[in-house]
Amino acid sequence: MAIDLLYNVLIFLAAAVLIVPLIKRLGLGEVLGYLVAGVMIGPSVLGLVPDAAAVLQFSQVGIVFLLFVIGLELKPSRLKLMRKAVFGFGSLQVAVTTGLLTGLALAAGLSPTAALVVGFSLGLCSTPLVLQLLGERCELTSRHGRYAFALLLFQDLAAIPVLALIPMLAADSLLAAGLMPLLQELLVAVGAFAGLIIGGRYLLRPLFRFAAATRSREVFAGTALLVVIGAALLMELVGLSMALGAFIAGVLLADSEYRHSIEADIEPFRGLLLGLFFMAVGMTAQIGLLAERPGLILGLTGALLVAKWLSVVVAAKAYGTGWRASLNLGALLSQGGEFGFVLLTAAGAAALLDPALVGLLVLVVSLSMAATPVLFQAHARLVRPLFKARKARRDFDRPPETAPQIIIAGFGRFGQIMGRALQGLKIPYTVLDINADHVEFVRRYGNEVYFGDASRLDLLEAAGADQARVLVVAVGDIEASMRIVHRVRRRFPHLRLYARARNRYHAQLLMRAGVTDLVRELLPASLELTREVLVGLGIPRDQAQHTIDTFRPHDERALLRQLEAFGNEKQQIQTLQAAARELEELYEADEDIATTVNEPTEEAPPRGT
Repeated sequence: MAIDLLYNVLIFLAAAVLIVPLIKRLGLGEVLGYLVAGVMIGPSVLGLVPDAAAVLQFSQVGIVFLLFVIGLELKPSRLKLMRKAVFGFGSLQVAVTTGLLTGLALAAGLSPTAALVVGFSLGLCSTPLVLQLLGERCELTSRHGRYAFALLLFQDLAAIPVLALIPMLAADSLLAAGLMPLLQELLVAVGAFAGLIIGGRYLLRPLFRFAAATRSREVFAGTALLVVIGAALLMELVGLSMALGAFIAGVLLADSEYRHSIEADIEPFRGLLLGLFFMAVGMTAQIGLLAERPGLILGLTGALLVAKWLSVVVAAKAYGTGWRASLNLGALLSQGGEFGFVLLTAAGAAALLDPALVGLLVLVVSLSMAATPVLFQAHARLVRPLFKARKARRDFDRPPETAPQIIIAGFGRFGQIMGRALQGLKIPYTVLDINADHVEFVRRYGNEVYFGDASRLDLLEAAGADQARVLVVAVGDIEASMRIVHRVRRRFPHLRLYARARNRYHAQLLMRAGVTDLVRELLPASLELTREVLVGLGIPRDQAQHTIDTFRPHDERALLRQLEAFGNEKQQIQTLQAAARELEELYEADEDIATTVNEPTEEAPPRGT
């Protein structure tokens, strides 16, 4: 058994390593590479891994991890803002697409119930495929990327009740099966859904706090896996989607202080399992059926792509989206999806659809998924240039490959001061800043600043990160700062990181990520002003400076003690209170520190000397 398992693992790895880079080099993307690799090793071609159905069932875990990571990136506040797009655009598109495809199925001679099931099943899109394509092109946050995500989320939610209704649709009437079973399933599902949200809200943070307290990366990673798989299985046991459970768990942790650490631990599992899922989809494709009836299958695949493209564009325009975004959505969402496999298979098992028809439609869905990366690439090259916006979104600059010693990420007030000092010393440096308007403004004064996202590894490579010695993370946004730190430490471990910390919490996050060279941006200025206030109150300047010099190392020690209690708010409060008492005792014991303020005199010491 162990030998067979290792043999299969070896085959999957070899196929991925040999085929995926080749397809990607042709500019067709990783997804198509995994699909082709699956076809090659599947039963239809080489037959190296015969049990494609078992592999596909296991590989669904990849979708679970993908949705969990997406949930981590989606804060509840952002999800609340997206509710109109999710339920407005999502419901409109599903209605239009289902109606069009159901009409085509009726015209093909299917019964009304079977046509409705086929229309809805084929109308669903592939969440992992679409998100992977958007991620490869860095378009997840674009207008069409946000609408695509909203639509996919609504489709995943809508597929759940339809899956529950299929066994009842097999009877001629819902009433024939009775309403009580339906109500019972609905109540159980709602109860599990509410239990996951309520329980996760109050239990997840203490659980990760306990794991973090062990200071073991293995325990922390195991806790993350426990949460993902546990939430997925809970939803599966009550008849809901495993991916939905993982997504909810991710959303509940999106606001937590552990989000970046969890994402870093989950990312390797997500990538491997998602690649396995696409290979499994390729394995299930019945290529022999394509060879027997190529005209019919290719015709149906083309009809599906055209019908879905048309329905998505019509729905997007009806929702008020511009032509550019609507056509982008049409090219992106014209394929079938993995939920279509599930629904069609369930309909076949319930005798709603003929098994031969199910096999035919599954192959059509697989081919549509394989065609989407190619079509989307062609759309990006041929159609998008025809719809240039009046003020086109600026592309990221490509810094010259000068191999600077220093790269500065972020060139606001903090970064500009450092840049002026380095420029005076004639030390070369390269600056990346994500704010296009700010870049244009700073360039007017002769500064060499490049528009770019420093968390993008390709831009860092173009900026010379492979040869640079230092990266200064001067970004003010805490999330962006931590994203840069985590990615750089994995990809460019030789770079010495210096970071700007906006506050105490940000400093603790940086220290937990291994950044020891950091400056809390307000601390130096606050201490300097405190010294001047003490001088203004009549304390001699040398004593005021000694007071500040005593406070600074004490505060650093207090920060380190707080770091040990990171995530435990109660313990952190106790640590701060204890530090305050220690500081009072330290000041009282030091004879060179004035603990009383003199009365004001007419001759106050001059300020700023």
